[in-house]
Amino acid sequence: MYDWNRQRPSTMPYHRYRPAHERVDVPLTDARAWPARRITQAPLWVPVDLRDGNQALAEPMDPVRKRRMFDLLTGMGFKEIEAGYPSASRQDFDFVRDLAERGGGEDVTVVVFTAARRDLIERTFASIEGLPRVVVHLYTATAPTWRDVVLGHDRRELRDLIMDAAGHVARLAGDRDIRFQFSPEVFNLTEPDYVLEVCNDLTALWDASPDRPVIHNLPATVEIATPNVYADQIEHMHRHLDRRDSVILSVHPHNDRGTGVACAELALLAGAQRVEGCLFGNGERTGNVDLVTLALNLHSQGVDPMIDLSDIDEVRRVVEHCNRLPVPDRHPYAGDLVYTAFSGTHQDAIGKGLAHHAKRAADLGVPPEQAPWEVPYLPIDPADVGRDYQAVIRVNSQSGKGGIAYLLRTRYGLELPRRLRIDFSSVVQRATDGSGEEMTAEKLWRLFHTTYLTPGETSALADWRTVETGPGTHEFAGTLRSGRRLHGTGNGPLDALTSALAADGIEVDILHYAEHALDPGRDGRAIAYVEARVGGVTRWGAAQDTSVLTASVHAVLSAVNRAIDG
Repeated sequence: MYDWNRQRPSTMPYHRYRPAHERVDVPLTDARAWPARRITQAPLWVPVDLRDGNQALAEPMDPVRKRRMFDLLTGMGFKEIEAGYPSASRQDFDFVRDLAERGGGEDVTVVVFTAARRDLIERTFASIEGLPRVVVHLYTATAPTWRDVVLGHDRRELRDLIMDAAGHVARLAGDRDIRFQFSPEVFNLTEPDYVLEVCNDLTALWDASPDRPVIHNLPATVEIATPNVYADQIEHMHRHLDRRDSVILSVHPHNDRGTGVACAELALLAGAQRVEGCLFGNGERTGNVDLVTLALNLHSQGVDPMIDLSDIDEVRRVVEHCNRLPVPDRHPYAGDLVYTAFSGTHQDAIGKGLAHHAKRAADLGVPPEQAPWEVPYLPIDPADVGRDYQAVIRVNSQSGKGGIAYLLRTRYGLELPRRLRIDFSSVVQRATDGSGEEMTAEKLWRLFHTTYLTPGETSALADWRTVETGPGTHEFAGTLRSGRRLHGTGNGPLDALTSALAADGIEVDILHYAEHALDPGRDGRAIAYVEARVGGVTRWGAAQDTSVLTASVHAVLSAVNRAIDG
């Protein structure tokens, strides 16, 4: 121990764990070539949000959410999508059947996942009947601990089981346009000679060819080492797989050590051609590798990611809705705060960088969005993913001066959702630009009330009511001041309200809802916040009342009125 390092030994039982080099042999050492390579093109991206990601949700997606996620993925440009595990649940089976019968996957190769059991394989093939392009994905855990503890098979017995299942897959496929994939689960803890033997035997059994390649997917099912070790394992397979021009080498890193993205990038350097993962990294434990981060990392290096992330906020909203999980504020590229500078020195450097960028674009005679990007602290132009950097930084600029969020919370009890803070900051900015005065807490409250609460208090509804007519079914009825009647049904009061408005010609999509108490006690006031899209215009509304339901309804109406009034 050096004199300058005064750290002391911890009391944690680190001696219970073996390092990776003692658990699995990695034969590739000095011969490695991947450190000198560069990634110059995007791999084939395969989102597994509908299978692997869905299995990891506390509340798996219902059919509507699954379809919305599938539509998002196809709209982003993904051409191979793992749609489910049809033999594992009725919902997954029905979803794959829905793709076959109602369409939606005409331009997409649908991947279906199955364990190496004949009955499960047959159920899987029943689900894909009628799909134009399919990959049947066969998996079995192959690592020693899984063989010994979970499966109870030695190497030979497990190989025989895999080969029998793979033969059954080939017989059921016949001459249809069905390709085959194999995943030796926990590849990164499996003996290299064994996994190579099994993969090569499958390549031969499935008669892989360049026009009908086999996919060998090599998962880091549980991360156990630094990313360079995984890269060495992938390069060893890349070099020694039989019929290499007839094999698509795929990877599926998890994120147990927090290095899933690095594992995927180094694996691409080592010879991988295909990457499985989830949007924003959803998945068991710490998640699957994050496809959004991987794709935008390529974008930041001048490489076309081959998927569309130009509206990152819409992608995030759909994923949050389908997964019922938030994307963290600090998530790379997509979080609310990732293009925001709290430090004054950072703000100064960014401001000067943006001015320099605008001048450079003018000198080149091109629009700013086409000029080369070199702005301090910003790895990409936020506009590339649909963000307005000026709007985001002003939130923090104003927070530093007037403490907008802090004052409204401490003086008036408001816990504004993050995107409402951003929206309100632009309102404050316009007010301060006009007056040149510092905004006090009282002025902030009056401005907030006028902007978000008043439009709901002056709504066109003379009276209204909601009633639950059955389990999960609500009705909304109301009368406009003009005398016109509104009526709608939905799975909740607000859904019924938006249905009633739609029937009256006003299409409303609620993007975000939040509410909290303002006063203690049973009769205290509550406040509700709603972000809604109305006829293509997105606005926030808010309302307060002793009834949460009343506050919610008036918050929706406030957002609607603000959108209609412009």
